[in-house]
Amino acid sequence: MDRVKRKERILKYRGAIVDVYDDIMEIPDGSTAHWDYIEHRNGAAAVLPVLEDGRVVLVRQYRSALDQETLEIPAGAKEEKEEPSMECAAREMEEETGYRPGSLEKLITVCTTGAFCNESIDVYLARNLTKTSQHLDRDEFLNVEFWDLDEACSKIYSMEIKDAKTVSALLAYKNKYCK
Repeated sequence: MDRVKRKERILKYRGAIVDVYDDIMEIPDGSTAHWDYIEHRNGAAAVLPVLEDGRVVLVRQYRSALDQETLEIPAGAKEEKEEPSMECAAREMEEETGYRPGSLEKLITVCTTGAFCNESIDVYLARNLTKTSQHLDRDEFLNVEFWDLDEACSKIYSMEIKDAKTVSALLAYKNKYCK
């Protein structure tokens, strides 16, 4: 197959965490196509916190893009591109849940929407949690919930949990550690 070649990338919108571009592409038949491209500037990290009793810690929050509440693992954007994703994951977990990880282990990396966005999320497993306090951003409103792993996984199949990083993290953890 002949290669697709990007001829030009034109910035259309600069946002707080993403930039939107019009990519002008030369496709294999020689014609030109316009493809949307969204650049997630700094990247992101997420974490699956697991309590000593095996329950997982999830957050329920409103997501404007979906116009509904979602049940997810804690996650957030890195403060700068060079920030280690492990540090971001630990920070976001404590900010959102009020728990600090005693240990973090990389579980998986998820490319959330590869068709048009470069966002890649490193997902960590957190254990040996210490209770601290939440430090939510001014515009952040969420509830912390505790779920048995099997119950959380059943919410994937009942379509209550649809968030890609959360589905991936729960199933990867269950497959790797709970056989």
